[in-house]
Amino acid sequence: MKNFNDKVNFIWKIAELLRGIYKQEKYGSVILPMAVLRRFDCLLKNTKQAVVEKEKNVDIEVILNKTAGYGFSNKSQFDFEKLLEDSDNIRANFESYIQGFSGNIREIIENFEFDKEIKKLDDNNILFLVVKEFNSIDLHPEAVSNQEMGYIFEELIRRFSENAEAGDHYTPREVIELMVNLIFNGVEDELTTPGSIFTVGDFACGTGGMLSVATDYIKKINPDAQVEVFGQELNNQSYAICRSDILIKGQKEKNIAFGNSFTEDGHKDQKVRFALMNPPFGVDWKKDKDFITKEVKEYGFNGRFGAGIPRTSDGSLLFLQHMISKMMDDEKGSRMAIIFNGSPLFTGDAGSGESEIRRWVIENDLLEGIIALPTDLFYNTGIATYIWVLTNRKNEKTLKGAVRKGKIQLVDGSGFYHKMRKSLGSKRNQISDTDIKEIARIYGEFKENEYCKIFDNEEFGYLKVTIERPLKLNFKISKERIENIYSESTFSKLYDEDKVEELELKKEKQTIKKKEILDLEKQYEGKKLQEKIISTLKENISGELIKNRETFDRKLKNILKDLKLTNPIYKAILMGLSERDETADYCMKAKKKEADTSLRDTESIALSTPVEEFDINTANYIKKEKENKMDPLSRTL
Repeated sequence: MKNFNDKVNFIWKIAELLRGIYKQEKYGSVILPMAVLRRFDCLLKNTKQAVVEKEKNVDIEVILNKTAGYGFSNKSQFDFEKLLEDSDNIRANFESYIQGFSGNIREIIENFEFDKEIKKLDDNNILFLVVKEFNSIDLHPEAVSNQEMGYIFEELIRRFSENAEAGDHYTPREVIELMVNLIFNGVEDELTTPGSIFTVGDFACGTGGMLSVATDYIKKINPDAQVEVFGQELNNQSYAICRSDILIKGQKEKNIAFGNSFTEDGHKDQKVRFALMNPPFGVDWKKDKDFITKEVKEYGFNGRFGAGIPRTSDGSLLFLQHMISKMMDDEKGSRMAIIFNGSPLFTGDAGSGESEIRRWVIENDLLEGIIALPTDLFYNTGIATYIWVLTNRKNEKTLKGAVRKGKIQLVDGSGFYHKMRKSLGSKRNQISDTDIKEIARIYGEFKENEYCKIFDNEEFGYLKVTIERPLKLNFKISKERIENIYSESTFSKLYDEDKVEELELKKEKQTIKKKEILDLEKQYEGKKLQEKIISTLKENISGELIKNRETFDRKLKNILKDLKLTNPIYKAILMGLSERDETADYCMKAKKKEADTSLRDTESIALSTPVEEFDINTANYIKKEKENKMDPLSRTL
């Protein structure tokens, strides 16, 4: 096994031992923790005996770790080689071996929930065989460097994630590579500075793919650069994988926090130069509402969520605010990218939490651009997705002299993809290296073309205007219109046939209550009134069409004057005898045109559009012909 692929393929073949006992998508629950343990076993090999001897006199973890030469140690008498000397007691000895690790490693293995897998492997008599196969692969640093081991582990994660039922906690590598290209756009010179230290964060980090790709990108440009990563993950197994990956690469595993980012900020007061996130789409945060509401009340904009609180059915914009809270407020500032579905773009009416958050982001000039991605890129969903690029230090000028400050760039990358030969879950498309370079080029050029539009921040501000149209009616007393009166709610409620039938049945069974008797009597009175009204109107059928409500109102009141009707009933009759007619006179109310509520509508009017283009009095809305833009980002007031 002299190369990367040989090592990966060898470990992959070990997974075949699990066939029949595990479903293929569950192989990773065994192979990943075993790969981690074997790597640590090889790392500690040279100092193993010294640690065991030291433990006899001093059982202090810090001293044992120092003796081991790493930030962890194992004081157990066992290693993989010795475990194979006693096949009859493989499970007990293997569990003892794991318990011998220092606390930081035990925590990782516990989060893998590996104890259940050890029992299952032993019950099926293959635990010994799995240990034996892993023992045959040399993962010692002299054979496999930290960087190469990191690549091996990442490749295993990728393969197992692709075979998982929904690809949970995994973002396709090509999408991450595009995000990395975007956040490092325009700062390549900074990356090449000798001795530079870069901080990278992902606060919904899953298995750590974004942190790994960002680190690799920086290291490729500047091998001597120091990259410090920070992450947080709620899923325990994904957390274990990420923390293992960090340890394997010789980075600080303590920088990967466990828990809910909303209620347990694992990196409080920590700022990062770069950040990437792919938070879960549409995550419900009802259980966190009290905590977040309290934080907003106590800290406002000095906390993380001062811009606004979205609806509890989707926490996407909470993740956005949490990420923005990690921006560095210095001369260089921070660059960040986050993946969203369409909800953060579309959801929320004027004054809603979502609208206020978008307004805050745009007014503070934090949104640099949005890239629309192809559909069917992700393993667990085929919906449209977008990359938001944010920075608190927009370039005054790009390399070609264009000004980003005060502007937002929209790129349509939805057509840059290639079909996959074989679908993986919902993933049917992939972005090739060529696609990534082309999207990054379009974004970096900051020049309008068929795929790119550039707008001033103000163009995303909108006023929400209620459009009222005047009420115009004609009137006639005819057989057909008299029948229409029954469709008016107030009139029809005078006599409810179904209700009467129900009350009569109760009366027959002698279960009717006193209040219901009164109600029944009222129903019959209502029926008599209906009959009187209809009879009176039929006596006055004329067929005359009147297009002025005041004129008809006087005529109708004179016809019905002896019935002494209430105002609601009279209005129901008036409307029943009417029809909408654009040629009729306006219906006036207190010398003003009355609005037709059935035609009421709202329009979002760009703040950049002159108010005089809207004639509210005549309710005519004149739309200007504009280039198509991403209206869902619109601020509404």
